[in-house]
Amino acid sequence: MNIIVCVKQVPDPEAPPTSFKVDTTANKMIVPPNIPPVISPFDLQAVEGALRVKDAKGGKVSVISMGNNLQRDVVKKPLSMGADELFLLEDAAFEGGDSWSTAYALSLAIKKIGQFDIIFFGRQAADWDAGQVGSGVAELLGLPCITVAKKVDAADGKATVERVVADGFEVLEVSLPAVITVSNELGEPRYATLKGIMAAAKKQPTVWKPQDIGADASRIGVAGRRTQLLKLFQPVKEAKCEIVAGETPAEAAEKLALRLRQVKVI
Repeated sequence: MNIIVCVKQVPDPEAPPTSFKVDTTANKMIVPPNIPPVISPFDLQAVEGALRVKDAKGGKVSVISMGNNLQRDVVKKPLSMGADELFLLEDAAFEGGDSWSTAYALSLAIKKIGQFDIIFFGRQAADWDAGQVGSGVAELLGLPCITVAKKVDAADGKATVERVVADGFEVLEVSLPAVITVSNELGEPRYATLKGIMAAAKKQPTVWKPQDIGADASRIGVAGRRTQLLKLFQPVKEAKCEIVAGETPAEAAEKLALRLRQVKVI
């Protein structure tokens, strides 16, 4: 099996929310230097899903990540978990894109890699939570797509997928090649072993610029955005407390009921 997994470097979602600031003029999030980036946890589950298929059927797992100034110790984590090779779309031109321009660039990189049976994505990125890139890549490549998978088995040119739904899960069969987005119900990703960490340190990623994948400059990054961010802000939460008292519990209860009616709660 030839498997491709797309992963994203994001600010650590476990960092305290108060540590993040928003530049409301530029509509950008300001990440403090003491908050290290990580691979999106949803994407690590996608790596785990790919490795489980590899463990069962053999083959190769290739990882793609896109951005600029990607930290090698971060983006190499899938290699330390057991992935075989890493491709980086790394250039300032890739910055500031939306789901569509991201899917466009990734689809070109996947075409350049060539042979594949399954393309895995996390169900969504841990920063913007859009959950659109996997389906977008499937559309651009003309492939079937199954989302929010909790279990994937592959054999004889087909994949059997347990897909999460509101009241349980459904079992689907899809012909390969296909795109599958993995849900957190798949389970925790495996830990990197010492042997895997040492092997990953020796491997060098293949770095591609926009021209290496034949990308149209007007369709990637900021230039390729099809959505417009109108406002980025941190919501303000306010709470008020009003004490309703009375000489007796019955009087307090009566006053409380009247007050709730005044504010149209009852």
